[in-house]
Amino acid sequence: METSGNRQNAKFQRKTLTVEEARDALTRRVRLLPSERVGLLEAVGRRLAEPVKTSEPLPHFRRSGMDGFAVRFADVADASPRRPVELEVVERLPAGQEPIRPIAAGTAARIMTGGIVPDGADAVIMFEMAEEIERAGRTFVRIRKPIAQGANITPIGEEAAADTPVLEAGVVIGAGQAAILAALGCARVEVFRKPIVTVVSTGTELLRVEEPLQPGKIRNSNAYMLAAQIAAAGGQPRLAGSIPDDSALAERTIGELLHSDADLIVTTGGVSVGDYDRMADFFLKWKGTTLFTKIAMRPGSPTSAGVWGDKFLIGLSGNPSACFVGFELFVRPVLAGMQGGKAEAGRTFTAVLAADYMKANGYTRYVRGRWYSRNGIHYVEPVGPDKSSAMLSLKEADCLIVIPPTKTGVAAGEVVEAILLGDIAFA
Repeated sequence: METSGNRQNAKFQRKTLTVEEARDALTRRVRLLPSERVGLLEAVGRRLAEPVKTSEPLPHFRRSGMDGFAVRFADVADASPRRPVELEVVERLPAGQEPIRPIAAGTAARIMTGGIVPDGADAVIMFEMAEEIERAGRTFVRIRKPIAQGANITPIGEEAAADTPVLEAGVVIGAGQAAILAALGCARVEVFRKPIVTVVSTGTELLRVEEPLQPGKIRNSNAYMLAAQIAAAGGQPRLAGSIPDDSALAERTIGELLHSDADLIVTTGGVSVGDYDRMADFFLKWKGTTLFTKIAMRPGSPTSAGVWGDKFLIGLSGNPSACFVGFELFVRPVLAGMQGGKAEAGRTFTAVLAADYMKANGYTRYVRGRWYSRNGIHYVEPVGPDKSSAMLSLKEADCLIVIPPTKTGVAAGEVVEAILLGDIAFA
């Protein structure tokens, strides 16, 4: 028979997994969510659920790349300041207007950027390189320099032929993807449903955001931090408030959430070995499958996770920085995988450590940092105090610096790995 003493001992005798082992335990259980068809504007920020091909060439007509005159190369090939060429302007073509007349020998068309290049023309000469003149009620263009054949004309299908794959399933629809979809006439787009992620905090010390401070109490900031991270990862956050340090209430609340329509439940706090760490107790006795309760990492080593049916339960540390790191390393990959993306943490890159990091570590440490480039070399440096309880430096961090286990620390100038946070431009 299990006793509270046995459970307490189990808290201290947890099997330790590496970060990679823990992440794999989660991601190999990820299942794709169903898709839905939504308007293009609503699809921005979502992940495509099906590949997209061109239905026609892109562009589908010969397009002028300049404001100028559509001409025949043969007419202007020998143009020079001493022997200028004069061509009669037979048509004016704004963008969107279909030409009426082909360009025959000795003629030209005044054309605007994006206009349809008329048949017969095989070059567009810029206004700056030509002189328009009026004579006897007719318009001519005088050209004093030759131009290359095909100059300033975008040919049909230059970017893509018909039936060319242009977007893969799982890609996030950003500005460029939205432009492509709009150009292809995709007014409605098949995207994966947003994962519903319920966030519940634990701890008698937690206050609602609007409550005044009290001795020994703190406002529930982790919930809003996680909500922002969830939204940025394509999820739909739901805040379920906080649970005091009451085992029966915690068990009942989490049980109800497991029966809800949430795809993933994220808790913050209560996963360590303290007397009142109720999530640690929960993972020892629930009827779901516990995947891990300890990871060889700092901060956030007591990060825990399990599955109940097809629903994930991930318990993050209550310390803000540990909670933040735990989300990036474990929750974000799960959300990406549910939406057809790669079930992995952010992009990893190598960089030179710009400042000494002399703290000894038995576990791999994920240090909040910022990165920059100088003379083509990437550098990273820690930001703020390296404490799991630190919060203010989170706003400055754009990467996690990976410090391997070390007894001596890592000196400035050494090469380290780092993980990009969020959707940050990187070159």
